[in-house]
Amino acid sequence: MLKSNQPYKIVLLLSFLFCSVFVFSQSAKQQELEARRQELRLEIQKIAKLRAENQSKEKSQLTLIQDFKHKINVLDNLIKVTNQQANLLTRDINYNQRKITNLRDELKVLKADYAAMMVKSYKSKNQQSRIMFLLSANDFKQAYKRLQYMKQYTDHQKEQGETIKAKTAELQATNLNLLKQQETKKKLIAENREVQKTLEAERKQHEELMKSIKKNLSVYAAQIKQKQQEADKIDAEIDRIIKEAIAKSNKKAGNTSVASTLNFALTAEEKVLAANFVANKGKLPWPVEKGYVTLGYGTQPHPIDNSLTIKSNGVRIATEKGAKVRAVFNGEVSAVLKMKNVNPIVMIRHGDYLTLYKNLSTVYVKEGDKVSTKQVIGEVFTNSSNGETILSFSISKGTSTENPASWVFKM
Repeated sequence: MLKSNQPYKIVLLLSFLFCSVFVFSQSAKQQELEARRQELRLEIQKIAKLRAENQSKEKSQLTLIQDFKHKINVLDNLIKVTNQQANLLTRDINYNQRKITNLRDELKVLKADYAAMMVKSYKSKNQQSRIMFLLSANDFKQAYKRLQYMKQYTDHQKEQGETIKAKTAELQATNLNLLKQQETKKKLIAENREVQKTLEAERKQHEELMKSIKKNLSVYAAQIKQKQQEADKIDAEIDRIIKEAIAKSNKKAGNTSVASTLNFALTAEEKVLAANFVANKGKLPWPVEKGYVTLGYGTQPHPIDNSLTIKSNGVRIATEKGAKVRAVFNGEVSAVLKMKNVNPIVMIRHGDYLTLYKNLSTVYVKEGDKVSTKQVIGEVFTNSSNGETILSFSISKGTSTENPASWVFKM
């Protein structure tokens, strides 16, 4: 009787499952990296487009430094992501090369076994020999066993032939996949070289600009402090208005406790709205259709003088001239703020959450208006002297600000 090949099949199955899991995890990681690479490439295109639109305008050195630092950061991230892709492809290529070697070795053994079986089968092909083999049995039980052996031997031949065919197809597919991976890696490396050249050029321009700025660093430091004071003044006024809105809401609800001064008293409908807002965290649309973040949320070193810090309660988004401002979620216009020497600000309430849209030139809504997701509420102001179109956007729960990047999709 032929020996059972069940243990071999189990090992083969486990090996296949392990390889499948490995390949799937590698493939998923590659897809994730490719998606991120395309996002960064798109952001670089946005930066280039906005730069081209505003190249006729004389930008401030501070703005130029921020532009350079942002593009350098994006280019640096693109290089890192592309390198990760290339390294992952190298592992895939090495894996497939080992797989090809193993498949060739397996095929060599399978073909040798198959050839030996065919020779043996040919020698015993004579029908009379088979009949004599059965008739020479000592009893019926032995004859039956010999008949089963002959059947198993024939089945094994067929199975071996199918295995060889399947292994050959797998080898061809792996070879084809290997060639594609090698070509993809070649393209990624070539692209990375070009990105590296662009990065070096941007860094050189950034360094030259910083040299000229450092000659008058004290003047710039004074301007930076003044701008931060102006921003703090605006934030303090916004904070005061939010507190007034909370107090008004709580008074209407008959809630006058000390703890209630920090949060809105919500109706049943407003609680649902707030819950829906939270449920969409990380999925909110951008407040402008096109743009990129030039200043992130939180306290951070100033790009010109690291000894100074910028405190940002939201994000600043560079966009195109005439860009429309959109509500990021359903809500109600809580206030349209107009301060001296400050462009209009729209505040929209989403239950106990607020979104603020600063530096508008035109406002299309008024206090009390109900707005829906992506509804246009105004236009971003464009500075005529330097061509900058910057929207400041922030999110808060009551008086506590939150990072918009955690709320807006891929910000």
